[in-house]
Amino acid sequence: MKRITWMTLALALSCVAIAARAADDFPSRGLTIIVPFTPGSGSDASARFYGEALAKYFGHPVVVENRPGANGIIGIQALKQAPADGYTILLASNSPMSVNPLVLKNLPYDPVRDFRPIAGISRNMNVFLAPAESALHSIGDLVAKARQNGPLNVGTYSAGYRLAAEWFASLAGIRLANIPYKGQAPIMADVIGNRLDVALVDTGGALTLLKQGKVRALAVSGEHRHPELPDVPTVRESGFADYVQYSWVSFYVRAETPDAIAGRLADAMQAVLHTPASEAFIAQKGSDMMPLTPQAMRDFHFAEINRFRQVAKAAGIHPE
Repeated sequence: MKRITWMTLALALSCVAIAARAADDFPSRGLTIIVPFTPGSGSDASARFYGEALAKYFGHPVVVENRPGANGIIGIQALKQAPADGYTILLASNSPMSVNPLVLKNLPYDPVRDFRPIAGISRNMNVFLAPAESALHSIGDLVAKARQNGPLNVGTYSAGYRLAAEWFASLAGIRLANIPYKGQAPIMADVIGNRLDVALVDTGGALTLLKQGKVRALAVSGEHRHPELPDVPTVRESGFADYVQYSWVSFYVRAETPDAIAGRLADAMQAVLHTPASEAFIAQKGSDMMPLTPQAMRDFHFAEINRFRQVAKAAGIHPE
């Protein structure tokens, strides 16, 4: 019995030593960041910027892979099926991590149990858009037209934006018919082509087209006006004082990733987040920095699930 005990102890110590060496050597090759949306969104831009920053920090290439579809589930599943070795990272957002569990039945993952946060990155207000030649110039116009003509089509590319759109509709006493897309870029193309009445999207991913006059902003969803869109009112200013909505992005790995390796990634992210280049990137997008540590991001994640649960209840949305 004693021999077995010593053998077990020796094996355990050997495993600890191997894990420690693996963490010391991490990363010894390139990393992959999975984005569960198409190129062209604010989430995609963040993944590419911080992918380049991590590549410089670690001295190894970082590849960004877009895995859009099914409200982010395809990208989430890609991480869940990858080895839990820290070499595959998910650029997560509020939609797949906080909203999907509230609106989708039989979700094939648990955002809390299956994944661990590495770092919070940023939060960004949303924007209601209309075609440049549309008769809609404000949120008031949108509400009046929906009350007069019935449901308007609204383009969204994730469950989070759909929930945010339906929450606004419930506050305004109107109906909006959700048109789901795989990413922000095809939504913008259809707004420009006058094939959508309105869209609710990430502000950062829409700024260039807004400044070019190819689409029109009706309102932004933040607590205050967007610094790059000072003439565009908030939804709150437009008569809906309770409506404030931000999207956020963060990095996650599989929950089974060794603590030492997750810690290496977390330390790297804190280093690259607190740089002038990072701050300039976030400011250029008109976003707010959200450089949360793993535990702080975990706490924030729980709070967001509870917040969206209240939003879903107010909007009368149930899992489908």
